[in-house]
Order: sequence, then structure tokens, then C-alpha cells
Amino acid sequence: MQSQMGTITRDSVRGRRIPAELTGVDPSLLYRKVLLRLLPMLLIVYIIAYIDRSNVGFAKLGFMRDLHFSDTVFGIGAGVFYAGYMIFEIPSNLMLARIGFRKTLLRIMLLWALCSGLLAVMTGPNTYYFARFLLGASEAGLFPGVLLYLTYWVPVSRRTRFTAAFMAAIPMSGVLGAPLSGFIMQNMEGLYGLSGWQWMFLIEGVPALLFAIVVFFAMKDRPASAPWLSPAERELIERDLEADRTRSKTGDHESFLDVLRTPRFYLLVGMGVALLASTSNVSFWLPTIIQRSGVNNVWTIGLMGMAPYVVGVIAQQLVARNSDIRNERRWHAAVCAATSAVGWCALPLVLNSPTLSLVALTVTAGGTYATMGPFWSMPSLYLSKQAAAGGIALISTLAGVGGLISPILIGWLNEYTKTLAAGQYFIAALLIIGAATVVAMGPHEKNVIK
Repeated sequence: MQSQMGTITRDSVRGRRIPAELTGVDPSLLYRKVLLRLLPMLLIVYIIAYIDRSNVGFAKLGFMRDLHFSDTVFGIGAGVFYAGYMIFEIPSNLMLARIGFRKTLLRIMLLWALCSGLLAVMTGPNTYYFARFLLGASEAGLFPGVLLYLTYWVPVSRRTRFTAAFMAAIPMSGVLGAPLSGFIMQNMEGLYGLSGWQWMFLIEGVPALLFAIVVFFAMKDRPASAPWLSPAERELIERDLEADRTRSKTGDHESFLDVLRTPRFYLLVGMGVALLASTSNVSFWLPTIIQRSGVNNVWTIGLMGMAPYVVGVIAQQLVARNSDIRNERRWHAAVCAATSAVGWCALPLVLNSPTLSLVALTVTAGGTYATMGPFWSMPSLYLSKQAAAGGIALISTLAGVGGLISPILIGWLNEYTKTLAAGQYFIAALLIIGAATVVAMGPHEKNVIK
């Protein structure tokens, strides 16, 4: 981009007229710089969080035997995490808006590390439920907090790729966590009198303790306090965000209460419920599905479990990029959710084949993770600045119903029917309904300039 002092030129990337004194800043290079500064730490934080949240799926292969839990007990404990998460999610996000992201993240990481370690000393169903509830309460606010944090740095026209890059942490946690969990459980069984699953909880809780201090000192709450941005870069970011705020003032939703009165809010919640149900149950049941297909070695299960997550990372980024290029969210989210539903429906048909089960799991995970970027960029298109902090958190909170109820229901159905098929069809139905709800929302009214 070229400019001369005293003239007005046009940003070739986004078609927006900007003052000449800012034309030395290339917006594409600037937001790439922001992404490279923020995303690595956010990715590491969420990878650690998601490993600690979902490693119970691998631990299940050991503590079900040691503690004599049923599938229903496992499902209740897996789901009750979201009860703690839902109760404290909105207060956490509202507090973030007051005290800043760094202090909020420090509190979240220290508490969830301690609660993850508590799972290593559980002795029965009640201590299992209690530890999982505390883990959810500790982590509450992390995901919507990051979504809110990105609104302080990135304009809506570029946010899908940022969101998808951050949410790549979910499948990446599987790429890293599955073989790690399998290795720990297989090779540390009985060491110093502890079971492999106990070592897994203890070891995988340590990174959160260590990294909490790193992010507190390394991250900044707002562009204005970032020393790695020049004054011109800070001003350009603020102008882009101000343009978003100006456009939002012409929208329908000027307050948080207004959001609760519109059907579109509940359509977003519908897809959120389906998406979180699919995401959580991929993590909770993937090791069990592979084991029941005929694979018994936990380390092998961990290695096989990497494949769906690797495909999930790739699909997630490709779909998010295409969504931003086309400035289209609804159909990207709907088609990917329907693809995941096909994978869930295929699983009962190939349950005795390790290879075909892995293929079906890969389709399921790929479709689920690809849905995330487009979908989680949608709330900011319908919520004004005044409603964003509470609205995004409320959508995430209500979506937690999917994570709370579905593992319990699937665990009960599995115990009652002696097969996972009924639960898998249930998740597929939720995804089809969720896809229909986002399509029913209609296109957003923002005139996003590229």
C-alpha cells in the first residue's frame, strides 16, 4: 500500500478510506502480527485446559475397573463438569470486563490445575462428581472470555479466522493428549503404588500451574498497553473496532435484555447445544469406541485417537478461511454440522471394525471442529457492544446444557441397551436440528468490508 502525506487513500484489502498518516500500516500484516502474538499463548492455554477437561475419557479405561463405576456414573461425572462451568461462566465473563483478561486467566488456570489433581485421589462416585464439578467451576469463563478478549483486538471482518485458529486448540488437544494419556496409563501403571490413570491426572495438571505465571506477565489486556504495537498500529486497530461499534449501534440489539427478546438468540443457543454435545462426546467416548472395536492396548488407542483430531485441525482451518473469504457463516456451520451427523450415524454400523470405526470417528470429529469457527463468529454479528460480554457468555452457558445432559444420557443408554448406538443417533439428531436453526437465522446485516 502506497500513500503520500496530505492525501486520502484506500485500503486495498478492505476498501475502507483511511487518513494518509496511517497508510504506512498494512492491515493484513498488522492483524497477522496480532495473531502471531496472541494466538500461540491462547492456543497453549486452551490445549492444556481441554486436555484436563477431556482426559477423563482415557482415565475411564482404568478407573472404571479400579473403582467399579458404571457407564451411567461415568456419564454423570463427565457431564457434571458443565454444571460448574455454566453456573460460574457469566459472572466470570462480567468480571473479566472489569478486571481484565490477564488476572482472570491467572485465577482460572491456577484453580483448574488444583482441581485436575483432585481427580487423582477420587475414591468413589461422590468424590468423582465433586472433583469434576469443581474443575468446571474453575475453568468457567475461559472460552467466552477469550471470545470477548478477541473483540478487543480484532474487527469482525477478520474474527472467524482468529476464532478458528484459537479453537484449533480443541482438536490439537486430542493430537497431543491422546498419545500422552495412553503412554502415561500404559507405562506408569503401578508406579509408587498409583494407577496409571492417577499418574495421568497428576502429570497433566502440572502445565497449567507453570504456564499461568507465563501468560500473566507476557500477555496484555488491550492494544493500548501492547509495547509491540506502534502508535499508528494501535490507532488503526482502534479505528477498525470503532467502525464495528458504530455499525452495531444501527442494529436491533442495544442492550443485553433486548437480546433475550429476539428469536435469533435462541436459534444460536440451539446450535450451541448441539455443537457442544458433539464436541464433548467425541472426547469422552472416542477411547471407548476404539477399544470396543477390538483394540485393547491403551497406548495403541492413544495413537489411533490422534487421527480424528489431526483431520479436525485441518478441516477447521480450511473451513474458517473459506468462511471469511466468502463472508458467509450460516451455511458453512450448517453443512459441517450435518457432515458430523453423518459420522455419528455411521459409527453403529462399523462398530466391530477398528479401521472403519476410525474413519467414522474422523468424519465425526472433522465435521464437528470445522463447525466451530463459523458458528462462534456468529454471536458478535448479532450482539451489540453493550450486550457482547453477557450475551456471548450466556450463549456458551446455555450451550453447556448439551455438554451436561448428553454424556449422562449416553452413559445411561449405553448401560441400558448395552450399545452406544442410541446415544450416537441422539447426537446426530441434535446436530441436524442445530444446522437447521442457524440456517433459519437468515443472513446477518453487517456490511463487512474486506
